[in-house]
Amino acid sequence: MIVDRASTEFHEFFERHHAELARLAHLLTGEADAADDLAADAMVALWHRWDRVRRADHPLAYARGVVANLARGRIRGAVRERRRVLLFWSHRSERADGPDVAAVLDVRDALARLPFRKRACVVLRHALDLSERETAQALGVSVGTVKSQTSKGMAELQRLLGARAADELVGRRS
Repeated sequence: MIVDRASTEFHEFFERHHAELARLAHLLTGEADAADDLAADAMVALWHRWDRVRRADHPLAYARGVVANLARGRIRGAVRERRRVLLFWSHRSERADGPDVAAVLDVRDALARLPFRKRACVVLRHALDLSERETAQALGVSVGTVKSQTSKGMAELQRLLGARAADELVGRRS
């Protein structure tokens, strides 16, 4: 009976949060194709630790942390691969998949230029509208770190995109 209850709880958690976790993975990595895979990998990891996760004070924060760590690993792997490719090719072709508008591409490019922790804080705070506390829990850092990394990340986005574009990104009015 315990296994059935745990299985049901996990299934309900999956149904409630898989889409959000996939969106988080997409925003952190900038890769739509990888987002579902990362969210699925996170769910597998959560299932293997479900007894511990379900007893946690904030299971969703734990899940967000798992996605963030998986995304970080994917980004690091991609950076290593890119460096290897650049050793063999003198230039890289720039292309965009899909019907994205220039502004979306600019934001994605600017987010990709931020160090991971700053990017994660900006995405969790402004794209997913998490509180500083929720963001801290998801990343396993202090609220002060979230505040400073979000502030520094937004300043960097303002430098990269211009103040007006960065303000529009987070929904402020000029």
